[in-house]
Amino acid sequence: MADTSLQFKTNYAASSKIEPFYKGGKVQISTDEKYIFCMCGSRVNVLEISTGKIVHSIEQDDQEDITSFALSCDDEVLVTVSKALVLKQWDWMKAQCTRSWKAIHTVPVASMTFDPTSTLLATGGCDGTIKMWDVIKQYCTHNLKGSSGVVNLVQFHPDISLLQLFSSSLDCGIRLWDLRSSQCVCVLQVHYSAVTSLAFSPDGDTMISSGRDNVCVVWDLQKREAKRTVAVYEAVEGVMLLPDDEDLSQIGVDLSQIGVKNNKDFHFITAGSKGVLSVWSASTGRCVYTQVMTSSSSPPSASSSEEKQKEDDAGPRSLTHLLPMPASCRLATVTAEHNIQLYQLPALSSAQQQFVGYNDEVLDVKFLGKGDSHIVVATNSSQIKVFHLLNHSCQILYGHTDTVFALEVFKKGSLFVSSAKDKSVRVWRMDVASGVVSCVAQGSGHSTGVGTVTCSRLKESFVVSGSQDCTVKVWDLPDDIISASGGDVKRLCARVTEKAHDKDVNSVAVSPNDKLMASGSQDRTAKLWSLAGGQGEPLPLLGVLRGHTRGVWAVCFSPVDQVLATSSADGTAKLWGLQDCSCLKTFEGHDASVLKLVFVSRGTQLLTSGSDGLVKLWTIKSNECVKTLDAHQDKVWGLHVSRKDDRMVTGSADSNVIVWDDVTKVELAEEQAKMEGQIVKQQELSNLLHEKKYLKALGLAISLDQPHTVLRVIKALRQTEDSCELLEKTVLKLRQDQKGNTVDPCMDHDDDDEEEMDALTETQPLFTIDKDRSGDGNDQEDEEADEDGDEVDEETGRPAAADVMEVDDDDDDDDVSATKKASLNVVGNGAKNGAGHRNVGEEEEEEEESSGEEDEEEKNGEEAETSMEEVDKNGEDMETNSEEVERNEEVQENREEVEKSAGEEGEENRKEVEKSAGEEGEENREEVEKSAGEEGEENRKEVEKSAGEEGEENRKEVEKAAGEEGEENRKEVEKSAGEEGEENRKEVEKSAGEEGEENGKEVEMEEEEETKGKEVEKSEEAEERSCEAGQPSSTQCRPAASSSPPPPPPHPQDLTS
Repeated sequence: MADTSLQFKTNYAASSKIEPFYKGGKVQISTDEKYIFCMCGSRVNVLEISTGKIVHSIEQDDQEDITSFALSCDDEVLVTVSKALVLKQWDWMKAQCTRSWKAIHTVPVASMTFDPTSTLLATGGCDGTIKMWDVIKQYCTHNLKGSSGVVNLVQFHPDISLLQLFSSSLDCGIRLWDLRSSQCVCVLQVHYSAVTSLAFSPDGDTMISSGRDNVCVVWDLQKREAKRTVAVYEAVEGVMLLPDDEDLSQIGVDLSQIGVKNNKDFHFITAGSKGVLSVWSASTGRCVYTQVMTSSSSPPSASSSEEKQKEDDAGPRSLTHLLPMPASCRLATVTAEHNIQLYQLPALSSAQQQFVGYNDEVLDVKFLGKGDSHIVVATNSSQIKVFHLLNHSCQILYGHTDTVFALEVFKKGSLFVSSAKDKSVRVWRMDVASGVVSCVAQGSGHSTGVGTVTCSRLKESFVVSGSQDCTVKVWDLPDDIISASGGDVKRLCARVTEKAHDKDVNSVAVSPNDKLMASGSQDRTAKLWSLAGGQGEPLPLLGVLRGHTRGVWAVCFSPVDQVLATSSADGTAKLWGLQDCSCLKTFEGHDASVLKLVFVSRGTQLLTSGSDGLVKLWTIKSNECVKTLDAHQDKVWGLHVSRKDDRMVTGSADSNVIVWDDVTKVELAEEQAKMEGQIVKQQELSNLLHEKKYLKALGLAISLDQPHTVLRVIKALRQTEDSCELLEKTVLKLRQDQKGNTVDPCMDHDDDDEEEMDALTETQPLFTIDKDRSGDGNDQEDEEADEDGDEVDEETGRPAAADVMEVDDDDDDDDVSATKKASLNVVGNGAKNGAGHRNVGEEEEEEEESSGEEDEEEKNGEEAETSMEEVDKNGEDMETNSEEVERNEEVQENREEVEKSAGEEGEENRKEVEKSAGEEGEENREEVEKSAGEEGEENRKEVEKSAGEEGEENRKEVEKAAGEEGEENRKEVEKSAGEEGEENRKEVEKSAGEEGEENGKEVEMEEEEETKGKEVEKSEEAEERSCEAGQPSSTQCRPAASSSPPPPPPHPQDLTS
């Protein structure tokens, strides 16, 4: 049972391309006869004969047009010269320039050639000079002067031992140069026009020259004189000698008379302005054979002798080059239309292969032949070109006398019809066996050019044409048109002629059942007609489709539904219902005129082409453009789909014809295979996780782009023993994009989400390891930063980002410690509140006095990380605090001056108090420390919580009050406070710095703080009084526990941070 499921198309891919490869100039065939070298602007294209495809393209870097080139006889070296007068030597198989040098010529080079040994290169310039180059030793060997005007021909004698060079210039003479003496030996003067080519006999004693003066001259090189002048009655562009060891009797060559030796005759072939090959006898000067073309492969005959003579002088079929291919007994000709034809001797009646070098503007293109093996192309000329898709060989059809506008192929694919500017339509038939196409019918009747044509769909019964004369004609075909002989061209008569529109008819189409016909015109309308009328009866008009704002370019019936599609110059395509002629859908997407459209996928999708060079695929149901194909650089005039609906072909005004393959199934299969591979990998990942093979699972999870699975694997891996080193090695092997894909999803984290914070912590080693192993040599800077202390960000008061990511590069003994250190820095460094650089000795003393402070520091660290965003928001408060800090700096300077003046006196008083204290003072000190410790600890915590901005003001007031009571006594109190007082003061400053900003909203605690501040003042006054009375107090006796002076007060810069 056949598969009736419908699958929408999603994409097309270009499978083959027919593009221009020759635009005039020199053509050369390689010695092995496998490649043809052609000039094409600034490139030299290499065409492979067996496939007809361009295999190499040698292009000038300076984009200057190439004026000439030459291929060595051993096919190894290619030399090109451009208008910039630069010679370039190429390895053409690799398309690489191996050497370039400046030509000594002062004007462009017109001709070039290699000698038989491929070591000497001759260049003829437009300045009348000839240069000889040694391509092996790379220097100029000769500079031959004496020619007048452009040197259009240079050629070496085939016998290299003679060291002779032949050249020709505008003086019409042939100069013979002796390379030994660098002198012109003689000038062979017979021609009265430019000499175009030279041909040498195998023994080298005879030479034939051809010219545009309609003659060929046979020269005796030993006597250096002309033996015979043969009038060929055309401007000859190429001449070649026929081989004497082949049976050429088919073209009138007598084997018994062939050969130069023993005064026997020899024959040569000429190619010129007539466009045909002729075989001539050198001894008699008679033409023994003239090529005869078939009617479809030759230009139409002229209507008068003058027109015929004019066409003979310069016709489109005139030949410009004749190239021998002796290894395969073939020859090649190049036409004025840039077509290259290959002939197999002795069969000269038809070309074995034909390549079209330049198509000009492509106006229409259609699939043709059994299995759509060919395409037929209408270009901006009177010829129709039929290409074989396998080897791009082309058959050129002659019949129309003016530009061919449109083509249409019948259902079976072997019959097609064409319309042209010459007011006629022609029916062509392809022989399925041989592939030869011939014209079988012709019809004329329109008063102006026929711009569009279509044919019946059920069988080969009629043809419909639309013209610029605003009429539509229906032509009936003979019943025996398929079996008609190729030479018999039948005449077509129009069954009916209908005045269809007010302006040019641009398109006509026939419905799948041959009952309806639609027409589109420049008058912005499309019309629906019935074809049920008989002979001479007018076509019934069924409806007019109005809605386009510009001219209608194309109409097309749906293959399954009663729907008509139209495209217009307004940039839209529309669908119309045939019952009521209403517009059903409008497709908008092209930026310019929509020139062609066709239904695909059983009428469910639509292909359109436009003047913007785009081809679009639309799904009708969703009104959506599925795919846009951008491969052309100009208007896409031609669009057609194969009968199997699996290929399409497009033709554009950029001279390119592209065949597209439907790759929907291929892409679907690839996507399915990819999905299956993903499923297999996912199952493999699950198995690895279950087996706890985390290293392999890590790489697989990264390749599957599953970052959260990667994080889970890293967590599990780091919990195992001796796996951190392996993790680091695995991470170092990752690409940078893999690292980014793994870590990026965790960077946009939420501080309140513990899982995401853990994920960020786990991914931190990826950054750290990458920094350690691929750093820029900043290890020394990191060490200096470690020695100086933790850097502080001036804006946020937090540790610098470099400290958060920092790993000690000097510690290479254990890679695991580096990984652990990175994860600890993320949390540990957050506990630093930015109050200043902390002394390591002080941290140890704090740990000895109170282990509970570590827990509080960890809490502060968490609060510091949480308050990062609040610090950023309180930027304005920070500016206010900075002013207060400046005032603190002034107070600090005054305090330092007082400390210096009271230093000596305070030291003496302290020693006296220590001596008098004795054992009783020691006991009192311990009791006071205990009582003050508990009370001070509670007060410190309360002060830290409620300090804020008011605490800072209270501290200032305390300092001022202490200064008024006596700077000397305050100094003694500060010294006696010892380590505990210094620690309390620093904690107050820290809490006032960072926590004061964070807890700015705690204004309610101001009154309580004022009360506690007064109590502190009272306790200080009581201690001062006890000192004056000579009684040892707790604060005075505390410094005795340390023999070193108290640490210096914090620098004002620390308060700023």
